[in-house]
Amino acid sequence: MAGVAVAAAMVLPLAHLVLRASEAADPLALATSARAARALGRTVALATIVTAVATVFGVVLAWVLERTDVPARGLLGVVVALPLVIPTYVLAVAMKDAFGPSPLLVELPGVVGFRGAAAALTLATYPYVFLVARATLASVDPALEEAARSLGDRPRRVFRRVVLPLLRPAAAAGGLLVFLYTLSDFGAVSILRYETLTVAVFGEYRTSFNRARPAVLGVLLVATTLVAVAVERRARGRAAATRAVAGTRPSPRRGLGRWRWPVTAAVLAVPVAGAGVPLGVLVYRASLGSGSGERVEVLARAAVSSVGLSAAAAVVAVVLAVPVGVLVVRFRSRFATFVEAAATAGYALPGLVVALALVFFAARHVPLVYQTPALVVFAYVIRFYPEALGAARASIAAVDPALEDVARTLGDTPVRALRRVTVPLVRGGLAAGGALVFLTAMKELPATLLLRPAGMDTLATRVWTGAAEGFYRQAAPAALLLVLVSALALGPALRLAHRGGAE
Repeated sequence: MAGVAVAAAMVLPLAHLVLRASEAADPLALATSARAARALGRTVALATIVTAVATVFGVVLAWVLERTDVPARGLLGVVVALPLVIPTYVLAVAMKDAFGPSPLLVELPGVVGFRGAAAALTLATYPYVFLVARATLASVDPALEEAARSLGDRPRRVFRRVVLPLLRPAAAAGGLLVFLYTLSDFGAVSILRYETLTVAVFGEYRTSFNRARPAVLGVLLVATTLVAVAVERRARGRAAATRAVAGTRPSPRRGLGRWRWPVTAAVLAVPVAGAGVPLGVLVYRASLGSGSGERVEVLARAAVSSVGLSAAAAVVAVVLAVPVGVLVVRFRSRFATFVEAAATAGYALPGLVVALALVFFAARHVPLVYQTPALVVFAYVIRFYPEALGAARASIAAVDPALEDVARTLGDTPVRALRRVTVPLVRGGLAAGGALVFLTAMKELPATLLLRPAGMDTLATRVWTGAAEGFYRQAAPAALLLVLVSALALGPALRLAHRGGAE
């Protein structure tokens, strides 16, 4: 029953959003209006371009690191993935400050608008493709490529006929993540003044007294997300199955000769643009701050709010992940599969849509929690619960159920056996899942903007407010602190996960 209750809580906001949209006088007319069509077209165009470029970047970088003799491949792999820790709105703030109007460095045409939004989102999302593609390349048996070369194929033909088919599923999976991330992004597109569906939804909510209008646009955004997932699954189902089995030895590295260092520099240029330049701009702008006690106090309060809300969401998500994880692992059935799918539905929804649904639901049915920290935490849990559930499911699956059976034969109830036997054995995995929820909740912007209590700021909202008003000195310290707190929190959380797993 606990697992069913969790699943119901996760799908409730979406159901209420659909219900609220149906209250519009003519939902179809709103969904097909000129503004909605323009926003939808802009959103799909941006997501398509970002996905295509990020996929090329990710695949090429993965191939260079896995198939050539570039130096320090391990260190380069970490550096290439660094943009993952930079929120998109932080990257957008730094780009606009460094290269936009009245630039800190040099003005580049098109930074504000489509090209700037595409560049920011590409630099922020290519690691999704890179990580999956590199793992796939590392698992490929070198005998497959050697067999093709022995038949007279040149390196380019080997890549096209052998390597690329093996990479297609990985590239498709990473590309879907990039596409969905771009559909749901609000911070970067709003700061760089490019109106997508998320910006249109937020604008309708802030300027219109008719709450059905943003609800209809929110449902349109959800429908676009579901279409993207369905298209990817259909394409994946038609693709021929290809196995990539790790061999007994690593694949041979292709010597780059005199191109070794230029290629290394080109590889480094991508993460430098995605992480190095933003961090440099933030450090410089933060050093220009007044350093007044009021500013430090405001920043400290925002940091405390961010950490408190994210930590609460992590704890709640981990606690709720245990009963669903047990149901999925111990009682495999269609019902368990349905519960798991319902519980993880929020992960496929943009944060703005989840927040909008909770605003409508709380204001109408539970006014006591409207504009309270509890509602913000609930939104975080809905959005990032699958991260905790995935870790819990994997950890519970590794525990022999016979241990719980022994505890029950000694008189323990199922709940007591779970608490005394299983939970201590899986606390390492639970800690790892909680760490993921904490780190992603720290960066969440649209849900925080819509649901936070009046007068409450987080680091994410401080960044957005400062950048939206052009006050980069105000935005930079908050952005830099957000990155630093996230980085500092990752180490202890992972150490806890490792220690818990060892015990």
